[in-house]
Amino acid sequence: MTVALIILAAGKGTRMMSDIPKVLHEVAGGSLLVHAMMSGSNLEPERTVVVAGYGADAVGAVAQAFDEDAIVVIQQEQLGTGHAVLQARAALVDFDGDVIILYGDTPFIQPETLDAMLAARKASDVVVLGFKAADPGRYGRLVMTGDTLERIVEFKDSSNEERAISLCNSGVIAARSDVLFDLLDAVSNDNAAGEYYLTDIIGIARAKDLSATVVRCDEAETMGVNSRTELADAEAAFQGRARKDAMANGVSLRAPDTVYFSFDTYIGPDSMVEPNVVFAAGVTVENNATIRAFSHLEGCHVSRGSVVGPYARLRPGTELAENVKVGNFVEIKNAVIEAGAKVNHLSYIGDAHVGERSNIGAGTITCNYDGVSKHRTTIGADVFVGSNTMLVAPVTLGNESMTATGTIVTKNVPVGDMAVGRARQENKTGFARRMQQKFKSSAENAAKDS
Repeated sequence: MTVALIILAAGKGTRMMSDIPKVLHEVAGGSLLVHAMMSGSNLEPERTVVVAGYGADAVGAVAQAFDEDAIVVIQQEQLGTGHAVLQARAALVDFDGDVIILYGDTPFIQPETLDAMLAARKASDVVVLGFKAADPGRYGRLVMTGDTLERIVEFKDSSNEERAISLCNSGVIAARSDVLFDLLDAVSNDNAAGEYYLTDIIGIARAKDLSATVVRCDEAETMGVNSRTELADAEAAFQGRARKDAMANGVSLRAPDTVYFSFDTYIGPDSMVEPNVVFAAGVTVENNATIRAFSHLEGCHVSRGSVVGPYARLRPGTELAENVKVGNFVEIKNAVIEAGAKVNHLSYIGDAHVGERSNIGAGTITCNYDGVSKHRTTIGADVFVGSNTMLVAPVTLGNESMTATGTIVTKNVPVGDMAVGRARQENKTGFARRMQQKFKSSAENAAKDS
């Protein structure tokens, strides 16, 4: 079935109290808009049209960063949802297929729900996504006769009898492209808000003897975000579901409520995640890995059998091969650590390549930045880097080489060599005792003078 998406993302979101467009506020490290686009992307749409308005340049940039083929159209005036959808007409003028309308501030519509809507569309001209609300509040109501949807009534225009209906409108609609735009042409703004309601197409469709029905979903899927409080609620809802999904897929979480996932986190079965771990965007952890407590991972790949942390930070561009050990208070950025290598204590490895089975001693730093440019450090296989080594990039340590503790490496170390670059130690007999006595006498004299 050929499908196109229209995602409405034009509003500012005044209740967010922000200059940032509402749809660009983030849940689990991804904007609300990206969450909506991800839901729809599972349908493999032929076209995705994002209707932007406030902050259109920023909204369009995010949309096209997620999907470079996304078409961004502008709603210059916010005259209602029906008017917003009409802005997509030119982008779909030659499109022959079904259209699903989604909302950039409703991030949790599930792919299987959209599949169900498309299946229902085979038998009905228009399909609306509805839900039973625990507190219907100010939601639009779905007026049904059996399985037929007769009309959608906005709360502000509804009667007391209609307000008693608990089946509510999510706003998500599926219809054939030609049917959708023909119906929108008949929508007027004769209502309490003076807007063109997308929801009016149902009554118009029924008047034209077209069929309409409802697919139901869980209320949690329809959660919209209009304020900072609702944004926090959406974050909590996402994290709760992500934790349950991870455990259902074979991941052990020692203290689930303390682990935070990003919208795109992947963790393989039989991995262990200890308390207070944060996964930012772009993290993949393979099977049988262990992420120890208080670690922070972003934009990195952790292979099978590796151990990270506690208190480790993996930054973007980090690639850990199988059975790598990254220990406490270690930071790694834009670096490849090959199989069996160890970076166990108090080290910074940036813009580097560490070979198989190499051991990086405590306090090692790759000095990769000269104030203008970044430079790369290459460490071969089976290298032993002594504690407190400074590797001044660009520099290469050959296979099976060593550095002595406290060495500052400023030139390449050949295969099998040992680098020693530190000042010669000199012991001054009795000097420490004399200095301590001098300091003590000075302190006593100062106390007398005061």
